[in-house]
Parts: sequence; C-alpha cells; structure tokens
Amino acid sequence: MKKNTGIIDRLLLFTLIPTVFIALYLIFIWSPVEKFMGASQKIFYFHVGSAWVAFLAFGVVGYYSVRVLIKPRLQHHINAGISAEIGVLFTTITLITGMIWGKSSWNTWWTWEPRLATTLILWFIYVAYLFVRKMDGSMEKIARLSAVFGIIGVINVPIVFMAIRWWNTKLHPVVFGEGKNQSGGGVEPDMLVALLFSIFTITLLYAFLMRKGIEIEKMRHIVKKAKSKAMEKLAG
Repeated sequence: MKKNTGIIDRLLLFTLIPTVFIALYLIFIWSPVEKFMGASQKIFYFHVGSAWVAFLAFGVVGYYSVRVLIKPRLQHHINAGISAEIGVLFTTITLITGMIWGKSSWNTWWTWEPRLATTLILWFIYVAYLFVRKMDGSMEKIARLSAVFGIIGVINVPIVFMAIRWWNTKLHPVVFGEGKNQSGGGVEPDMLVALLFSIFTITLLYAFLMRKGIEIEKMRHIVKKAKSKAMEKLAG
C-alpha cells in the first residue's frame, strides 16, 4: 500500500513539473496580450486558477466535515484540515491577485465590491476554522466543532461565485455567463486554452499538496501519540 502511495506521489510530481513549465509558456508567450490591460492581464490566469482550487478545497472540507459529523474518524478530520489549509493559501493568492488586478483595471487596490467582500468573508471563516482545530480539548469535540465551521464555510462558496450576478456589479467582470441567458463576454480561444491549462496545473498542485500534507499530518499524530505514551511511562 505504502509502495503504491509512493508511486502515485512520484507520478504526480513528475507530471506536475513539466505541466508547470507548459502552463507558464502558454500564459506568458503563447496567449496574446490583452489590448486594454496589457501584460498585467496575465495575472488573470493565476487568479482564476487559484479561485477554482480554493473552491475545490473548501468543497472537500465540506465533504469530510459532513463525514466527521456522521461517523467521526481521524482520517476524515485530517483530510478536512489539510484541504482547509490549502484552501486558505489559495484564497489568499486569489485576494492578492484580485487586488493587483483591481489596481490595474479599477485604479484602486480594494473596493467593497460583492465578489471581493464575500471572498474576504470566506477567507475569515476558514482562518477561524483553522484556529478552532488548534484549540485545546478532546479530539472528538474539536473535530465536531470544526466540522460545523467547515460546513458553514462551504455554504459561502456558491454565494462568492454568484455574488457578481446576484448584485449585478459593474466592476468585477463576468467572463463566462451573465444574466438569465448566461452570455458573458468570454475570452479569445488562445486565452481560453491557457486558462484551462493553468486551472488544470493548479488543480494538480492541489492534489500533490493534499497528499503530502496528509502524509505529514499522519506522521505528526504518530509522533504525538508516541510522545504521550513515553511521558506516561516516565510519569508512572
């Protein structure tokens, strides 16, 4: 089993490395430069890819949080926690790249526009979730409490996605779909290829980070358990 796990990790890594270089080539060389924003538009590929992975990561948190509440298992608790950490990381990247985009496009670093505001709320919910997981107390109680936070957070994900449609903001662009007929502005075919490949690459990165994070967290629990036993023996 461990041998298979190692093979999957290596396969992921060896796939990820060339994929990253191909994605960078598609973004910076192959895809055309947008005529209004210029080179700064390239951040769009990282922004959208990071936002997608953040949504995916929080979806995984929600899934394992429900499983923790139905049938508590350490593996589910670990999976949810690692996915939340990755989700917070990519939400942070989404917010930062969004601010850079805003400065280039709207001439301001931040505005309380619905998409930005709801994304910031999502970030705060999952930072709180990570703090809950670090609280002192029994593992069962912390797992259940953090699972509730995880489920509340994932409910906010569709709100973030639909924010620019429900509140009809004029600042944040709707690229794919707008209004009742979902006929957004879209992107040029070359840009779309670069965008889809960058999303695929960042999703691969998520899968790799998830696997390594789970492995490290399992080792941490084993060491913690061994340390507790050693302390009990010394005390006895």
